[in-house]
Amino acid sequence: MTELVSSPNVLVVHPSLPVKSVRELIALARAKPGQIAFGSGGNGTSTHLGGEILPLMAGVRMVHVPFKGTAPATIAVMSGEISWEFGAILAVVPHIRSGRLRAIAVSSAQRASVLSDVPPVADTLPGFEASPWTGVSAPAGTPKEVIARIQQAIAKGFTAPETRERLAQDGNEVVVSTPEQFDAFFRAQMEKWAKVIKDAGIRLE
Repeated sequence: MTELVSSPNVLVVHPSLPVKSVRELIALARAKPGQIAFGSGGNGTSTHLGGEILPLMAGVRMVHVPFKGTAPATIAVMSGEISWEFGAILAVVPHIRSGRLRAIAVSSAQRASVLSDVPPVADTLPGFEASPWTGVSAPAGTPKEVIARIQQAIAKGFTAPETRERLAQDGNEVVVSTPEQFDAFFRAQMEKWAKVIKDAGIRLE
């Protein structure tokens, strides 16, 4: 029916890691193949898939360390147990501001409003985009006129200035697409991530 919001993740590293950009992270991984570890909230999560597509696109080898949730992964980065992770904006911004984490990129195609000074990974790896998103769908066979009315009501609410501002404070970028755009987007996402899962050899346990 419609995509509602995109919620970029943030590529954060431990401050002691000698990298301040995606380019430097890739160079370090190339110099130390298989020695740079990234964490995630678990196998198959958005933080895992984003972490896998980066080395695939860069042509380097990194090691994935799954945790039982994003909070333990973030703690592991702050303690220096692992080198980096893609963390949810709301979860990592306080640690970025305190200096316990260094933000070097966001997973969205453009800069995120909450961290406007942090560039997207796509500046270094053109075409990179690995942001979680939220959408609304309807059962198959729902009349098109019903879908159109619901989508219009959602669009009106989500594009209201106060709604857009509140969502932005939580790290969300309002999208609100048409039913046709959402259908094409959903199909493209399924194809994209199926390829990443296959190429990275991901297996759910």
